[in-house]
Amino acid sequence: MGRAEERRARQRGGRRAAPKRRRSSGAAGKSGIRRLFTFKKILGTFFGLCLLGMGAFIVLYMVIDIPEGNADAKRQSNIYKYSDGAIMARDGKVNREVVDLSRVPKDVRLTFVAAENKTFYKDAGVDLKGTARGLFNTLAGRGAQGGSTITQQYVKNYYLTQEQTVSRKLKELVISLKLDREKSKDYILAGYINTSYYGRNAYGIQAAAQAYYRTDAENLTVAQGAYLAALLQAPSQYDWAVASETGKKLVQARWNYVLKNMVEEGWLSQSERDSMKFPVPKEPKPAPGMEGQKGYLVNAANAALERQLVAEGIAGSTKEAEALVNAGGWTITLNIDKKKQAALEKSVRQQLTSKLDPEKREVDRDVQAGAASVNPKTGAVVAMYGGVDYFKHYTNNATRSDYQPASTFKPVILAAALEEQAETQDGKPITANTIYDGTSKRQVVDNGSKVGFAPENEDDEDYGKITVQTAMNKSVNSVFAQMGVDVGMSKVVEVAGKLGMDTENMEAVPAQTLGSMGASPLEMAGVYATLANHGKKVTPALVKSAEHLNKTVTMPDPVGEQAIGREAADSVTSVLTGVVDDGTAQASVRNNPKRDGQQVAGKTGTSDNNKSAWFTGYTPNLVTSVGLFGEDDKTHAQVPMYKAGGEPRVNGGGFPAQIWAAYTFGVMGDVTKFDLETQQGAAVQPTWTPTPTKEPTREPTQEPTTKEPSSSPPPTSEKPSSSPPPTPTTSPPTFTPPTAPETTPPADGGGGGGGGPIDPIQPGDEE
Repeated sequence: MGRAEERRARQRGGRRAAPKRRRSSGAAGKSGIRRLFTFKKILGTFFGLCLLGMGAFIVLYMVIDIPEGNADAKRQSNIYKYSDGAIMARDGKVNREVVDLSRVPKDVRLTFVAAENKTFYKDAGVDLKGTARGLFNTLAGRGAQGGSTITQQYVKNYYLTQEQTVSRKLKELVISLKLDREKSKDYILAGYINTSYYGRNAYGIQAAAQAYYRTDAENLTVAQGAYLAALLQAPSQYDWAVASETGKKLVQARWNYVLKNMVEEGWLSQSERDSMKFPVPKEPKPAPGMEGQKGYLVNAANAALERQLVAEGIAGSTKEAEALVNAGGWTITLNIDKKKQAALEKSVRQQLTSKLDPEKREVDRDVQAGAASVNPKTGAVVAMYGGVDYFKHYTNNATRSDYQPASTFKPVILAAALEEQAETQDGKPITANTIYDGTSKRQVVDNGSKVGFAPENEDDEDYGKITVQTAMNKSVNSVFAQMGVDVGMSKVVEVAGKLGMDTENMEAVPAQTLGSMGASPLEMAGVYATLANHGKKVTPALVKSAEHLNKTVTMPDPVGEQAIGREAADSVTSVLTGVVDDGTAQASVRNNPKRDGQQVAGKTGTSDNNKSAWFTGYTPNLVTSVGLFGEDDKTHAQVPMYKAGGEPRVNGGGFPAQIWAAYTFGVMGDVTKFDLETQQGAAVQPTWTPTPTKEPTREPTQEPTTKEPSSSPPPTSEKPSSSPPPTPTTSPPTFTPPTAPETTPPADGGGGGGGGPIDPIQPGDEE
């Protein structure tokens, strides 16, 4: 090799050597990074992370169980309805009523699927893309994002909360997958539409149907259902009543979108879609509350339901039953007739409260009214008056039993006498025509011995020898005190219990003949309803039905077995027609121009020192008991009602009978008569008919020499077919003995109202 070649070779070698050193330095760095981030390592890391994530998810899946529903999602209101199904009130913080999916039309259910999750019936309960997007946005702080399935939305509403956190979203994912595996799609859909919020304080589809369309979920149309489904995206913005023009356009677009999806899925035909118009919702209406009489009715209905829950063993105690009712979710239908309820309230206003003036008379603020009206054939409580307003007077005057029923108890004594076929002290059978001594303060005797009880008649009036019929008409205390002893007070108490009175604390003593025990208008209405029902036991029923989800509580039959014999019951009814036509109730009831010949039985009552006044009366189809109670408006102690409403004394034949007559004759319908199996009492006595000379003719009654003369025509058993009865006027045709002027109706004998001016502090006022 020449020197030149050798030099070139060395040069080439040198040139190579230098780059090698440079490459050695640079290549070493590149190869290190490549070794660290090789494709295999990246792929391995990816799979490792996937496996780690899968492992973590498996652990989460195993650890996270389907929890109990949260309390807010379970909370419901109780719904109370009138007998015709109209809503009376809602009681509860959350306006929700859960309905079974079967009650929602299928096409309406599908509107929600079309709006929120068309693949609902095919997917596994989750939307992975939507969930991933939601997780990313949550991490990025972008707030809530859509994209969840119906299952996920239900899980969020029912099992979790609305908070936007990664942990909550991961729980939502796991629970949704599990729920989809364990529950049917219908179960999930039902939960979704029952827990979602629709605006207008309406939770669940039933509350929403009422809030927007005044109908039940089962009556919704597809168009209405599509609107409710569209609402879920933005309830406040899409509420038609408050939406802006933009909001209205958006909800209409959403509504169209829902129906378009239904057509695409084959759930709705194009022709059906084309025929639909946007269903504009009704204006918002305040949820029915507890004001006025509703609070009394709701509380009384709750109490009745609670008793039945204990009776059926559904609740182990009253406390437990109360908790079950207060938990909500009940639909309670009452027997209350909406029209009769309104009529009763109106009657109290017109006949009593409009005449009370607390500014003028301080006693007027102490007058409380209570009333209960019952259908004697079914036992249904069709109307109830609990007080001036539930928020002003909490105690329900219709169900309170702390005031004396006074002489409204006298028919119970007669019923016991007839049922037991009792006899007087001298061995004569007790009937409507039996003669008793009506002398005031007469000592009651038993087998020749005085029993230490000598009750005073009202105004200390002596009646002498009178029949039982007249004694009932005039409410003569001395007669019924003796009759109670003749029957045997233990038997009287026993019959009282059979008729429906609470006799647990009722002592079998002669003083009870004056009605000195406690009783409520509802209780007395039940007693008289049993008499009106020919002796068959009637237990007033306020609740018609009660349902909780798919469970129905069976309410007891209000009509029971024969409590007393029909003849005994019918005889009492016959006698009580005389109280109306010829006794203490004639001024308010007999002469009422709206009576129209209606046959009526009833009894007045005024208690010791005028602390209560009553009229309990009935037609063949309606029994109503009205009570007025003197209650101090501050201390709530029982107080007298003298001079209340401008009257010297509040008698049973006054305000109570007036309330009764205005209500009963306003709702009674066709004129009816009693179907009585008896030969006793005023209803079966010979009737009188006006003659062409306009002079009244009158058949003699039994034992005319011993019967107290009447200030009015004798009662009639029914409207004569040949000619109508005379229309009551200020001067009706009558026999008017000088001792019983027409202008002063008979007083109540310490147990019922009269009508004339009476000094409020008189002997005989206290029984």
